[in-house]
Amino acid sequence: MITRDQATDANARTRSGPGLSVLTLLLTPALGLVTVLFGGGLLLGFLQSLGYLPAAGMEAYTLQHFENILTDPGFLKSLGLTFYISAMSTIVAGALSISAALFLIGFQGPRRLVDFIFEIPLAVPHLVIATAAVFLLAPSGMISRILQAAGLIDGASRFPLLINDPWCIGIIVTYVWKEVPFITLMVMAVLKNTGKELLEAARTLNANRRQCFRYVLLPTIFPSLGAACLIVFAYTFGAFEVPYLLGQTYPMTLPVWAYRNYSDIDLMARPEGIATGLVIAGVIIAAIVLSQALTRMARRRGVII
Repeated sequence: MITRDQATDANARTRSGPGLSVLTLLLTPALGLVTVLFGGGLLLGFLQSLGYLPAAGMEAYTLQHFENILTDPGFLKSLGLTFYISAMSTIVAGALSISAALFLIGFQGPRRLVDFIFEIPLAVPHLVIATAAVFLLAPSGMISRILQAAGLIDGASRFPLLINDPWCIGIIVTYVWKEVPFITLMVMAVLKNTGKELLEAARTLNANRRQCFRYVLLPTIFPSLGAACLIVFAYTFGAFEVPYLLGQTYPMTLPVWAYRNYSDIDLMARPEGIATGLVIAGVIIAAIVLSQALTRMARRRGVII
């Protein structure tokens, strides 16, 4: 005998089944096209990184180009610089995003205006923000001129070097300015769903601010925060335009390194540029896979992000 619950489940599967099948059929051509283009491009890039360039008379397959870049001191410096920029940008943006999310959750003023101002960087391309950073942070930029007019510095030479500097401060500031709203929105989604209730419960148990943050807030937002930070890390690790505009000529980040080799007039340098691009792709794919794992963890805990 079929119970009412079993009949309800059967009816639900009957209603959802055709819709899911139709959706799958509609998406199959697009997914197939994306798979062919992405997979084909990745395969072609891998073959070229092995030295298969018929236009240059290179048809032999070899791992020599990977060995060349992995043993090149300049490549290793670029790899370390890229990790440094991505890690620092992600850490600073993540820390500021937590503070911003807590502020916006408890803000009682004109919320729409604050949200609009806060979300402006989301709609602005990275290249525009990088250009704005040049006008603001360069020795002849707006901040330097304001400090000179106020008599705080004697001239542009007294202003600290923040663009094309060894510590890549201009690049990090640009990424932080751009990515803080994105991470903040991810954290706010968690706080709106479950964070407020848990914090209120902790306060009723006489937990102080440090205990609330360490034992309640941080474990609650960690999956969403971690996923968002890994997405930011993956993007900044593979980004080209901001380091190209604001970075030093040496050492350069890996995307700039790959571009320089790939666009070199010597076709013999192209396989090394492609091999560098594959190294970048490998790091990005690893970050995305870990981000997806954290996203699934958040969903299992009932957090919608």
